[in-house]
Amino acid sequence: MRAVGGVDKADLTGRARLREAALELFAERGFEATSTRAVAAAAGLSPALVTRHFGSKQGLRAAVDEYVLGRIGEALGGLDAEGADGGALMASLGEVSARLFGADPVLRGYLRQVLLEDSEASAALFGRLLRGARRELERLREASGKSPQVADGGGVDDGGGDEEWPPFQMLCLILGPLLLERVMQPNLSAPMFAPEVLARRSAANQRLLLHGLFGPDGAA
Repeated sequence: MRAVGGVDKADLTGRARLREAALELFAERGFEATSTRAVAAAAGLSPALVTRHFGSKQGLRAAVDEYVLGRIGEALGGLDAEGADGGALMASLGEVSARLFGADPVLRGYLRQVLLEDSEASAALFGRLLRGARRELERLREASGKSPQVADGGGVDDGGGDEEWPPFQMLCLILGPLLLERVMQPNLSAPMFAPEVLARRSAANQRLLLHGLFGPDGAA
């Protein structure tokens, strides 16, 4: 297994080793095709420890989801919005997204497997990502000097636009390449998660979100 945050796997607790092994196997095979016995074998531990630490395979999955969402939340929480305008904060969000997903193919593979499932767990994970997107949009509006308003239905109202779709659109821009990597890559001239490609895509996303596809900046 890979090192985690510079820590050798042998130094992790048994619970952390099982969670990390599950993350890697779920990313590679999907949840249904991965047994708890396979997870335990990959972690070098007894299958009985899966039940002891997580209660069930579903409990193990929930722990992996929490770990993944925690990593995303920690990365976003490191953004300093103090004094930043909307454009600067948008650029920072793009850099964080590119760094988070570009540097970790296992994280990309896990989200792809989970979000393409037809299950309650996958819908629940997307719902939590959606709530995070709403929060980030509110930060962007605050940074741009516009006071965000949350509609009764849970959507964010920018004072004149659609209340429901902006966070979905934001997630589509971030997660779309991750979900469609296998069919997008053959149509690109360079690896789509290479740093220079991520920088270009991040800049294009920022232009689209800030100005629109045919917005006031003309050339866009």
